[in-house]
Amino acid sequence: MTVTVTAHARYVISDIDPRLYGSFIEHLGRAVYTGIYEPQHDSADENGMRRDVIDLVRELDVPVVRYPGGNFVSAYNWEDGIGPKDQRPVRLDLAWHTSESNEVGLHEFADWCKAAGTELMLAVNLGSRGLDEARNFLEYANHKGGSYWSDLRIANGRKEPFDVKLWCLGNEMDGPWQIGHKTAEEYGRLAHETAKAMRAFDKSLELVVCGSSNAKMPTYPAWEATVLDLTYNEVDYISLHMYFDNKANNTADYLAQNKKLDDYIVSVAGVIDFIKAKKRSSKRVYISFDEWNVWYHSNEQDRKILEGNDGWPFAPPLLEDIYNFEDVLQVGLIINTFIRRSDVVRIACLAQLVNVIAPIMTEPGGKAWRQTIFYPFLFASRHGRGKALDLKVSGPTYHAPSVGEVDCLDVAAVHDEAQGFVTFFVVNRSETSHPIEISLEGFGDAATLSDHQVMTHADLKAVNTAARPDAVVPAQGRGVTVTGTRLTGAISAYSYHMIRLKI
Repeated sequence: MTVTVTAHARYVISDIDPRLYGSFIEHLGRAVYTGIYEPQHDSADENGMRRDVIDLVRELDVPVVRYPGGNFVSAYNWEDGIGPKDQRPVRLDLAWHTSESNEVGLHEFADWCKAAGTELMLAVNLGSRGLDEARNFLEYANHKGGSYWSDLRIANGRKEPFDVKLWCLGNEMDGPWQIGHKTAEEYGRLAHETAKAMRAFDKSLELVVCGSSNAKMPTYPAWEATVLDLTYNEVDYISLHMYFDNKANNTADYLAQNKKLDDYIVSVAGVIDFIKAKKRSSKRVYISFDEWNVWYHSNEQDRKILEGNDGWPFAPPLLEDIYNFEDVLQVGLIINTFIRRSDVVRIACLAQLVNVIAPIMTEPGGKAWRQTIFYPFLFASRHGRGKALDLKVSGPTYHAPSVGEVDCLDVAAVHDEAQGFVTFFVVNRSETSHPIEISLEGFGDAATLSDHQVMTHADLKAVNTAARPDAVVPAQGRGVTVTGTRLTGAISAYSYHMIRLKI
């Protein structure tokens, strides 16, 4: 059965915020130390940052990076990461049972962001700390000078403010595992007062309040309703997190999980609308989906490290999932979902960026390489900016035990009006090939095929390694034909496609 897709220039979901393709660096495992920062590495720059990693991050064109956590932030003293490095304290990180040297802090990470071509998204500690530390952190980061904290920043070598505009009010405060875990009422009141204080400093800040850590939390979605009721007029985004796994080794069900993601987004969007109506507000709060990824490959290894050590290791290899080809399809499906929900999901952060459940891996003192999931993120980040199109898709489905019927072919499309391109992201999550026919309407009389990249592999479990970094990579697609405004071809079983048309 042929899958038919209609794309019309006037049928638009939303302009896509480029920050939909953001990422995340936490002081966890080797994300920072031997990840982005390794002064002894051959590629290290004058700040000790690995240039080989910077080059790969720039290749991904990540517009924003969330920092410094994550669970880590809920017991983090930001002051530990400023001033002379030899005077910074070593702290015990309760979140991951490790030691933190604080060699990298705000100054170093901001410099890294500039080198990597990205913006900084800062999180404040609302677990073990609160309003006062948050406003001091903001003053240190963003005030020009003439106050205690801004003058301390200047004394520490940074005359100009960091001018960070995007701030997270804590992390996963609904989770009992979180240092300083709070009820929705406790957190909502604290977040509201903290947001008020931060806005008293700068009304133009963008503030993110914590939503549910995942849709399985017993407090979901009442948490969102309570927290938004207490904070709605002071915040701009509510944060959601979700991770995906194939522990059951059921490919068909695994590749249907983006249906759960879609349901999660739709439900929280409904809560936002409810609170908006309740408050008779004209303001719109959006979703910042600032943690998402596949995470399960490293679980047993992590358990042995975290439960088996007697001390507090420094930068141990935690959460180092090695991704396979099957995960390429999953990441493509997740990103397609975000594109289709870009009217409400304005920010999203792939968690994380280097070594820790990441598209980029490094060896201490050695190589850096692209994991399999690097590529679908790359294609979306590079070519998924513009207007998300409201496609009409008809085709075969299959039944997944956990979610019911899903389309065999998952399709999203973006119109880059300025450059004159329409890009289709197509994932075949089924075990058979499917013919496809795409019709362009309202774009003009003709289109030409500009690029077609395909990822497929005979082994769903194939991975990239330092020794074989190119085992799973994109290839030039074949068999797609464009005639006038109609594209036809076949989408092979278990495959990811980026099809770019010049219009």
